Amino acid sequence: MLHDRVLVDPETDRSERQSSAGLVIPATATGPKRLAWATVVAKGEHVRQVAVGDRVLYDPEDRAEVDLGGTDYVLLRERDVHAVAERSDDAGTTGLYL
Repeated sequence: MLHDRVLVDPETDRSERQSSAGLVIPATATGPKRLAWATVVAKGEHVRQVAVGDRVLYDPEDRAEVDLGGTDYVLLRERDVHAVAERSDDAGTTGLYL
């Protein structure tokens, strides 16, 4: 990886969702623009805020896809990462930091 690039493995959850009101939203429904989660697989030498293995939030519309060894990955710049999830050792829940 070069410079400020981050290679991530996107989470593919195409199952049905449920709204806060209890309505079931089918996987085929298109709605407002949503951010997606992914796991960092590799990073460039100038990446400072993200580590390999971190779970990051990014915009799936602004991405470059690459196929390596039959697996689809997404190539991002570090500035395209919106948030990084950090595991909390206390309760086992996930918190966010920017």
